[in-house]
Amino acid sequence: AALGAGFSDKTPAHTVTMACISSNQAMTTGVGMIAAGQCDVVVAGGVELMSDVPIRHSRKMRKTMLTLNRAKTLGQKLSLISKIRPAHFAPELPAVAEFSTSETMGHSADRLAAAFAVSRLEQDEYALRSHTLAKKAQDGGLLLDVVPFKVPGKDTVTKDNGIRPSSMEQMGKLKPAFIKPHGTVTAANSSFLTDGASAILLMSEEKALALGYKPKAYLRDFVYVSQDPKDQLLLGPTYATPKVLEKAGLTMADIDVFEFHEAFAGQILANLKAMDSDWFAQNYMGRKSKVGAPPLEKFNTWGGSLSLGHPFGATGCRLVITAAHRLKKEGGQYGLVAACAAGGQGHAMIVELYPQ
Repeated sequence: AALGAGFSDKTPAHTVTMACISSNQAMTTGVGMIAAGQCDVVVAGGVELMSDVPIRHSRKMRKTMLTLNRAKTLGQKLSLISKIRPAHFAPELPAVAEFSTSETMGHSADRLAAAFAVSRLEQDEYALRSHTLAKKAQDGGLLLDVVPFKVPGKDTVTKDNGIRPSSMEQMGKLKPAFIKPHGTVTAANSSFLTDGASAILLMSEEKALALGYKPKAYLRDFVYVSQDPKDQLLLGPTYATPKVLEKAGLTMADIDVFEFHEAFAGQILANLKAMDSDWFAQNYMGRKSKVGAPPLEKFNTWGGSLSLGHPFGATGCRLVITAAHRLKKEGGQYGLVAACAAGGQGHAMIVELYPQ
């Protein structure tokens, strides 16, 4: 990726993979390397090409092909080829599924929404909110961090093209996408998979000023959490938020901007309910009281993954940059970024606006 992007062959690089929080991990790894004195400047980012995902042969076909590659005589090769059956050619189609349970993320979201009594109406209303706010931000020229990209053989993409404000009536016509016929998660209240890339430039304040850069924001603190990947797969923000606030010495009232990854409307609303529940805090988190739900007037006010799309590797940087831009636009000081990810992983980060 680094060589393809035109960086010097003297620049070391590595890849991290944590599904939806991959670029979050890239950023915080970069912060750690700078703090440890290993690097002066780090470019952290992520990319996802959901329109061209790798499709594998079946396990039987892979095993046969590997064995065939080691066969030395014509007889051995013909013997192996003769054992190939039509079923061997059936491809293994990719699915957005949890490895540890083999359950699709949408299925998990549906069960989570049911567990927290989040209705289909609430989910559709939240999804409509996300698309409406994203359209308003786009029309208002607030999404200025989008870089035009020329698609080979096609037009240049100049803006996010998944923002589609609909109506409650139209959204209500859609059938459940995962748990049929009584589920509440649909295509309209889920984040859509899309192509995308993002990157962020990291360095110490001293280095930035020496190079003539004016920083946008500080990455003040961060935490990673992990919990039950079956019933609490998408509750990462609930577990991570109080921990990162305590680590940074802040409270929910100190936060001016919230940017949470919107995997599903049901997931967001379930997290907000969990964060606002003393019972959940006491029974599942070992805490005496709830951390409280973020006020919606500070929450994802320029849209989110439901409307902007969710290229897994790119979303983390998008959240952080949006938080920084919102802090500058709205005159706030602290932003809180949070996200869930595969494996029951979760992440939260405190972003502080650089003095203007």
